[in-house]
Order: sequence, then structure tokens, then C-alpha cells
Amino acid sequence: MFVPVSLEIKDTVVRSYRTDPVQPYPIPLSFILPLKTNINMAKTLHTDPSSIFNLLKSYALSPNNILKAKELFNQIQKPTLSDWNIMIRGWSQTQQPIQAIYTYNIMYSKGLIGNNFTYLFLIKACGRIPHGSYTTRMVHSRVFKLGFDSVLFVSNALVHVYAGFGELGFARKVFDEMSERDLVSWNSLICGYGRCKRFREVLDVFEEMRMDNVKGDAVTMVKVVLACSVLGEWNVADAMVEYIEENEVEVDVYLGNTLIDMYAQRRMVNLAMRVFDRMHDRNLVTWNVMIKCYVKTGDLVAARGLFDVMPQRDVISWTSMITGYSQAGQFANAVRLFKEMMEAKVKPDEKSVASALSACAHIGSLDVGEAIHHYIRKYGVKADVYVGNALIDMYCKCGAVEKALAVFEEMGKKDSVSWTSVISGLAVNGSVDSALNLFSLMLREGVRPTHGTFVGVLLACAHAGVVDKGLEYFESMEKVYGLKPEMKHYGCVVDLLSRSGNLERAYEFIRRMPVNPDVVVWMILLSASQVHGNLPLAEIATKKLLELDPSNSGNYVLSSNTYAVSNRWEDVVKMRGLMKNSNVMKPSASSSIEISDSNSSQDTKLSVMEKNRL
Repeated sequence: MFVPVSLEIKDTVVRSYRTDPVQPYPIPLSFILPLKTNINMAKTLHTDPSSIFNLLKSYALSPNNILKAKELFNQIQKPTLSDWNIMIRGWSQTQQPIQAIYTYNIMYSKGLIGNNFTYLFLIKACGRIPHGSYTTRMVHSRVFKLGFDSVLFVSNALVHVYAGFGELGFARKVFDEMSERDLVSWNSLICGYGRCKRFREVLDVFEEMRMDNVKGDAVTMVKVVLACSVLGEWNVADAMVEYIEENEVEVDVYLGNTLIDMYAQRRMVNLAMRVFDRMHDRNLVTWNVMIKCYVKTGDLVAARGLFDVMPQRDVISWTSMITGYSQAGQFANAVRLFKEMMEAKVKPDEKSVASALSACAHIGSLDVGEAIHHYIRKYGVKADVYVGNALIDMYCKCGAVEKALAVFEEMGKKDSVSWTSVISGLAVNGSVDSALNLFSLMLREGVRPTHGTFVGVLLACAHAGVVDKGLEYFESMEKVYGLKPEMKHYGCVVDLLSRSGNLERAYEFIRRMPVNPDVVVWMILLSASQVHGNLPLAEIATKKLLELDPSNSGNYVLSSNTYAVSNRWEDVVKMRGLMKNSNVMKPSASSSIEISDSNSSQDTKLSVMEKNRL
């Protein structure tokens, strides 16, 4: 019984070994002369088979010289089992592992069944063949028939290869039937479950391993700690740390990185740093994981300190810091670091580009945003849907709605965020007709709107003054699309009614809200009441605001201004006294401008001196 391969290919290979050893794999001229010399040497040393075997072995175990090994092998009149094994082993390590199967079939046809090493190399070859699980099963049946399944390292190889192909049922069956197991056996099964993301089974097998009094090593603990992290089994994770310490498991770079990442997920930065400090060897992943840990806990100073002293950086290092600055609202720092990244000739990935564009959007840095867009086009940075959405958001927030529309139209793939971003951007920038038309197109194309989409649509209706249409859209949220309105949608409707002068209607809408109105809703009504001179509603809104947010100076100021417009000066004095008695301080206004590529506060030392002079 042969291990199944294509009969046509098998016959070709058999003929190549018997008749024309060079036809299927032409031998380059670069090694013909040395090869002839070695073959002649082999002929002169035919009385010393060990010398020939050593030469064959040196060729076979060097993947670049496997054809030389084949040529030399074909010169041996009666190859021994060791000769066949070394050829099978050699082919198993090349980019053509299927040749190991072919070589075995030829050997078997000559009456040699092989030994335990033959099947070890054969199984390893199966593991390197794409979609080789069927071939593995055929080899497994031969192993079982010949009794080599009792050999520990052969069974270990089967468990490892089955697990590598995701054939965990076969892997577990081989494992369970093993008369003897060692750490490799357990690790092969644990790693297989981990590779297939069956993390609960990882913990279960590890528990079986402990019950069997087998001590785990760093390989074991990497998979077990990772499983704890994915499952959120933090008590088990802490027990595993104790296990590592009690059993003096060596914390190599991979286990160290896994422990740091586990602590990072739990925001336990001190414990993560303790692992980092104890590690004798660190790689780039170690530094990146530790930086991410500090970023996640919001300690950007410590993260930047590590970033500045790390021996080398990759795109992940830069992206972690840029994203950290952007998420923490330090947008100027995010943009500045992105510029440094460009100067360091590090090609950004989609995440760093999206974070930098988001930072540009928040600080209104259109020129830097446009430069990033130009870089994306020039250097072929993958512009996925997230980058496209970030570009749309940046251009909209910087007022360049035409460029936002151009990006939107060029996007090959759009999601609901893409539509929402451009609709909201058009609405905020006054292009209300375009926003509403785009929303209609979105619905025609079958894209389901989101909560964010309706915020943009309601804003557009408010700016356009189309009250009835806006209310119709609001009603459709839950009735048509199953989206329960949120506080921001109620606020948009109050703004829609208030802008059009329907203050009583807006107040009635607030009273009928199924949720308690927040500060923003009452602030919208108060602002509109001031504009339209509706003092009774202004007083109602003021009372609610002072109940909900008594420490906000804006509520007192806006109410005081409303009284001033109505010439009720006693109430103005009363409101300001109330503000003073409540120890509410009015914050000083400030703004920022970009000077020499840096975002600086306008409230500089010079302006402070000018204030003092005044």
C-alpha cells in the first residue's frame, strides 16, 4: 500500500530516480564541476560507505543543495535505509515536502518498510504540505499497521501535525491512545487548541497535565496565560503566575511578553513593569506591549519615556504613541509625532494614518491633513474604509466639504460610517440640501442608517428649517428602522423646533420625552428663549439647569443675559449674586493658533502681560 499521490506524478518521479535523475530538476551549471568531483570521490570511496553517507547528509540537510544530494543518491547502487531516510528528511525540510512522500513510495516499492525515523520525517513532511491532512491520515494508518505508533516521538509528531491542520479530534485520539506521554505531547495538544482558539480546552488540558504531575515550561505557560487573557479568567491567570514562580519556569521573551500583555489588559501597569524589568532578553514586541500598557492606562509621559529610549522602533511603536495622544485629546502631539514618523522614513499603517487624520480634524489642521492625504496617494498606503472615513471626517471638520465628497465618491467600499460622516459634515457646514439628498441616496442603495446618521439628518433639517420633514425622520427612527432615539436625537428635535421659533412646541416636546432631559436639552431651550425673548420659558429652563448643573457658570451667564435683554436689572444682579454665593467661577476664555508647525495657546506670557497692563 502506497501513501496516495497522483499516479501520473508518482510514475514521473519513479522514472526520474531510475533512468533520468536530472530531467525533472535541471541542475545549474554553477555546481556541475564540484558535483562531478564529489561523485568521483564517492566512487573512489565505495569501500567506505560512511564517507559517502556523510557527504550525502551534508547535501541533503542543506535545502539549497538538495538536488546535489539527489544526484549523489542516484549514484549509490544499493542505498541503505539510512540513505533513504536522509533523503526523506532532506526533502521534508525544503519548499517541496511532497518529494519526501514520493521518495518514501519508491523506497517502499523496493521492499524497505522503513523505521521509526522514516515515519518521523514523513509525518513532518506531511505537516508542511498545504492541505496535507488527508496524506497525514494515510501515513498514520501505515504507522499504526507497522506498530510505530508506540514510539513516543512518532506519536508526538502525529499530534503536532494533526493539531497544526486543526484536526483536533484526530490529535486528541492519538494523544489519548499514547501509552507514554512527555511534555512535548502535552504541549503539542495545548498549542493545537490554542491555535484553533479553543481556549477553554487549553485550560482543561493544562489541568489534566497538572493532575498527571507533568511540569509545564515556557511554551505551555504562554498558551495558558493567553487563554486566561482571552477568556477573562483573571483569578486563573494569577494562579498561573504563582505556578510559574513556584515551579521556577523560565520566563523567556515570549512568556514575558504574554505576561505583560495580560497585565496591560487589566491596567495593572506596575506588575507589567515588574515583569519588564526582570526580563533578561527583550525584543521589539516587549517594548511595544509595555508602551501600549502605559497608553491604555493614560500615562503618556511614561509611554513616551519608553518610546524615546527603546533601541529600535517599528510602525507599531509609532502608531501606539500617535493613537495614544489622539485618544487622550493631545491632538497637537499626535500630529507632531506623525510628522516625526514621516521624517524617520517609517511607512505608516492604516491605524496611524487614521489617528493622525482624526487629530488634524480636532485641531483644524487642514494643511497637515492634506499632506497626509497626498502621502497616502504617493506611497500607496492602504486606504481602507477606516482611512477613507477619517479623511471625510477631517475634511468636513476643516470646512472642506467638496474634498470630503470627492473622497467619499472615490471610496470603493463604503460603510454606514462613511455615509454618516459625509451627511453630518454637509449638514454642519451648511450644505443641507446636499446632506438630505445624500441621505435619500443612502436609503435607495439599501444602506441601513444608524443613530449617528439621524443626528446628521436632524441637524440638516434644523439648519434648513424643514420642521415637518425633520419630525417625520425622527418618527421613522423607531417605527421604520427599529432605532430607539437617544438623548442627542431629542436634543436635535428641540433645536429643530426652537430655531424655527416654535418654543412652546419645543417645551411641550421636552415635557413628553420618555427620558429625563439632560443639561444640553435645557440649554438649547434657554438659548432659543433668549434669542426670541421668551422670558417665561427662559426662567423654566434656568431653574432646571441650576438643579442639574449648579456649578456651570454658563447657565448663570446665559440666564443673566436673558434678564438684561428684558431690562430686568434686578434679576440680573440677583443672578450674579447667586453665582457668587455658589462659588461658581467664570472661566477665562482662550483659543489656540498654529505657529511654526506647533499648536500654541494664545494665552501666552505676552498676552498675560498685556492683560495686567490693562
